[in-house]
Parts: sequence; structure tokens; C-alpha cells
Amino acid sequence: MKAWQLMRPADARTAPLRLSEVDEPEPGPGEIRLRVRACGVCLTDVHIAEGDLVPPEYPVTPGHQVVGVVDAVGPGVEGIRPGERRGAYWLHQACGRCEACRRGEENLCPHARFTGLHVPGGYAEAMVVPAAYTVPVPPAFDDATAAPLLCAGVIGYRALRLSGLRAGERLALFGFGSSAHLVLQVARHQGCQVVVFTRSPAHRELARRLGAAWAGGAEVLRRDEPAVPGTPAAAGDGPSEPGLGGAAANGRTHPTPARAEIPLPCDRAIVFAPAGELVPLALRAVRPGGTVVINAVHMSDIPSFPYRLLHGERVLRSVAHVTRRDAEEFMALAAALPLQVAVQRYPFDQANRALADVKESRVNGAAVLVVGEAPRRRPHAGRQP
Repeated sequence: MKAWQLMRPADARTAPLRLSEVDEPEPGPGEIRLRVRACGVCLTDVHIAEGDLVPPEYPVTPGHQVVGVVDAVGPGVEGIRPGERRGAYWLHQACGRCEACRRGEENLCPHARFTGLHVPGGYAEAMVVPAAYTVPVPPAFDDATAAPLLCAGVIGYRALRLSGLRAGERLALFGFGSSAHLVLQVARHQGCQVVVFTRSPAHRELARRLGAAWAGGAEVLRRDEPAVPGTPAAAGDGPSEPGLGGAAANGRTHPTPARAEIPLPCDRAIVFAPAGELVPLALRAVRPGGTVVINAVHMSDIPSFPYRLLHGERVLRSVAHVTRRDAEEFMALAAALPLQVAVQRYPFDQANRALADVKESRVNGAAVLVVGEAPRRRPHAGRQP
């Protein structure tokens, strides 16, 4: 069968993947084989390609948001039959024995293996996965629109839960790619107001179409203009972020028209972009008692920031992977809402182009590699906004 393989780390813009002929895998005990129809492409794949996340060995086949049809079932698998459409996600398998697993925190298992990093992923015509770590794919979604739900959707759902967002609150999103555009819709369904910070004009337009109250660049959150009441500006708090300005010369601040237009403060914020410089800005955007969640598997260094940005019982936390419960709950929720999934499809032979486009933020929504997609349905969800 054909599979895209990463032979060694390289810049994602330099076509680092090689299309190879490999042996078709056979499912072992407790495993199923998926005939892959579609596989999402995301920043985690870029981090793997460029060596930020290192697999135990090369070559490796990336891809961890996979929709496929079961065509073989290993010994001991019950309740799953050939012909069923199922999805595989980032968590390939946890040990089930460690303290984290016993606490129900399998996403923190030190022995966990991840799809497309430790085991071959979905940039291939077929893959093998433990049956217990797959979910049924709702019929409301075609193959390509379902694929991003299995990573962007599930990890975004976990970040939203960890943020503690309550109905009617205000949420800030930093970065607006495949995950954020789904989180926005879930938050809007909860009656929340959503503010989006993103550099891309196309992403801003998509955010507004999906119901964002405001969308623009994070540069308006300058350090010399306190974003929330009770967070005074102060000179000497350390260097300002590049291009964001410094303290006012007279020690006083004056809100700009751009700042005045933004619905602030927010109750919660989620940072999706892997840029550490956004974290202090997110803290500036939330009220005392608010929460900032970092939703990134890899991030550039976070610059130092004054304690006053954290003071006021603000909470800063990260998201580490997902659990099976996250996947099951979110897939059910996605079908019930329904979600609109913005998808940019790539033929199987254009995996390198998809990877480069994700790296360069040229994708509006989610990038999906179409491997062997069935004819498109006309669903009530999963349409391109």
C-alpha cells in the first residue's frame, strides 16, 4: 500500500514527506484495520516534520485525525464489524496501569503512545489502531468534514472544558485555525460572546461569519494600555513585546479607538497559536478570577511578564492531549449542534502541499488529506461556511 513517510526532520515547506510502498498492516489482538478515507493535517504534523516532536524512530507516517472504514478485525474485538466507519485520534493507547490512568487521566499517562508519532498514522491507505481507541463517526458528516473533529474538535473541546467557561460568559481566542473555529461555535451555542485575535484577514472574516463579536489583531493589547480594570499599566515591567509599544511617556494611558471597540474584559481565554508571546497578552485580556488555557502541543518560549498580570487569582493552565471520554463526548456534541466545519481538501498526492499550507497559515479552517473518500453526502452539518 502507499504511505507518506517522514525520513528525517526538515522544514515543512521543503516537501519533507516521501510517498513509499509499505506492507499493509494486519490487526493484532484488540485491534482493527481502517481503510483510510480522510486524514486531517494540523500544526502537530508540522512540529513532527520539523523535529519539534521527535518520534522514537524514522521513517514515520504522520496523521492523527483519521476517518476510515473497518476492513479487518483482530482477535478479541467485540461490537465492531467490517464496513463500519470509525475515527482514530491523537491518543493511540495508554497503559491503563499507571497512577494517571487509574485516576482517569489517561492523557497524562507517561507510557502513552500517540498516532502518527509513535505508530504509523493516517497519511496512508490503511492503518491499524486499538479498537478501544476509536469512535464511531456520526452520519451527519462526510469523511473530510469529520476528520478535523477528531483532533481540532476534540482538543478544542477539552480546552474549553478546562477553561471553565459558563453560559453567558465572554471568551477570547488567540489564533483562529482548525480548532478555534470549532470552539467558537460551541461557545456561541452556550450563549457566550466570543472575541477573536488573529493576524489573518481571511481568518477574521471566517470568525465574523461564525458569530464572533469582534475579530482583529492582538497588537491592540499593548502593554501600556491595561486591558482590564484593576490591571494598572506600569513602567519598568520588562521589555515590551516586539511591535506592541511601551509605557506612555507621561505615565498615563489613553484607550485607542481600536481598543474601545473590543468587548473586554473576557472571562476565559484560549491560546491556540504556538506563539509564547501571546500568553501575556491573553492574561491582559481576562478579568481577575479569569482563566487562560494554552492549547498547544509545542510552543515558543513565553517571555517574562510582571506578576500583576497573573495577580487577581487569574489561572494559567495547559492542555495535554485528549482522553477517550473527550472524543466520545465531543463527537456526539458535534452531531447534535450541528457544527459547520470549514475544510480545505487536498488530494492524497498533495500531502506536502497541505503540510506547507498549514505551516504558512494559508488554510482557512482545517486542511484535510483525502485518501479514499466516499461520495459526499448532503448533511445538515459539516458544510463549508
